[in-house]
Amino acid sequence: MNTFPPPAADRAWLLDPSITFLNHGSFGACPRAVFDCHRAWQERMERQPVQFLYRDLEGLLDEARGVLADFVGAQADDLVFVGNATTGVNTVLRSFPFQPGDEILTTNHEYNACRNVADFVAQQAGAKVVVAEVPFPLQSAEEIVEPILASVTARTRLALLDHVTSPTALIFPIERLVCELAARGVETLVDGAHGPGMVPLQLDALGAAFYTGNCHKWLCAPKGAAFLHVRRDFQGRMRPLVISHGANSPRTDRSRFLVEFGWQGTLDPAAVLSVPETLRVMGAMAPGGWPEVMRLNQNLARAARPKICQALGIPLPCPDELIGATAAFPMPELPENEHPEPPWFQDPLATRLLEEYRIEVPIFGIPRRLLRYSAQRYNDARQFDALAVALTATLNSRHNLLHT
Repeated sequence: MNTFPPPAADRAWLLDPSITFLNHGSFGACPRAVFDCHRAWQERMERQPVQFLYRDLEGLLDEARGVLADFVGAQADDLVFVGNATTGVNTVLRSFPFQPGDEILTTNHEYNACRNVADFVAQQAGAKVVVAEVPFPLQSAEEIVEPILASVTARTRLALLDHVTSPTALIFPIERLVCELAARGVETLVDGAHGPGMVPLQLDALGAAFYTGNCHKWLCAPKGAAFLHVRRDFQGRMRPLVISHGANSPRTDRSRFLVEFGWQGTLDPAAVLSVPETLRVMGAMAPGGWPEVMRLNQNLARAARPKICQALGIPLPCPDELIGATAAFPMPELPENEHPEPPWFQDPLATRLLEEYRIEVPIFGIPRRLLRYSAQRYNDARQFDALAVALTATLNSRHNLLHT
């Protein structure tokens, strides 16, 4: 089957034009200009590593943090760079002062890696993970809010909640949830892996104790760029996962939070230093800047849903207002003898779509079997039409095979 990359895809992006790439949500994709910026930072570092890492880096990181902070509606001194959102979740949960009997509240939509962190920390502290069961499909945001709030008890200390869920692609009403939980004495750690660049952020106004977000997904930065935002009343209790020179630094010119997170051993900082260029490049991909980039991606993801639902023979699984630049669809469960194998549990239908139709789209098995596509500026409507055609053909052929 032919693929239909938009005319600019082979110029602005490094993606293989022979593949219809509908899986931006897993690892992002880096525009060519950002990739060039990333490489330029690496070359500068290698020309004089001591000058770069000892003398220049702190100021460069401060500049990059300032640009990113403006974009996410925060103060630069309340934000530090981390490798990815999972690192941010680890950092908060492993620093939070849990006591035996405390409860960590999350949902059945939480990303598996982050749920594993919650389970690990709870076991270490003698605490308990409480899982609110949010349905999918669903009809309204109330079906998200009600089970979460109903799961709060007098022992709930922290809620770990997605901003945009990974497998089910739902935008949680995070502003309302943070406010309602705070009124019940519960702090919130927002897993915003998919938030920055997909939905507008105003972190100071949100007021969550913690927010961690990836820059390599919807901002399209190089891999290894993410941030952790910590409200000031908690910064003194946060320690990086790697304890390094900052732990006994005598410096008083900046907060202990910035000193400790600013140096955790020799790392390649090129990805995070490329974030300002990422924001510039991506913001220029629509006349209206970032607001229009987000709106166009959202419109494209929403518009394709009826066609995919028709191909699958299902109704829309949630309202449009809960959808950003990704959308998920319930799929028929596989027979027991066809379950995907490790290490990455590649679904056989996803494999067939890639091998026969050159369409890269994920099919997950958690919390149930779901197909999820993503819409970014290198996609267009024809590519989602191609997915609908391929799904119709493959599912019909399987049905005929099973009934002959």
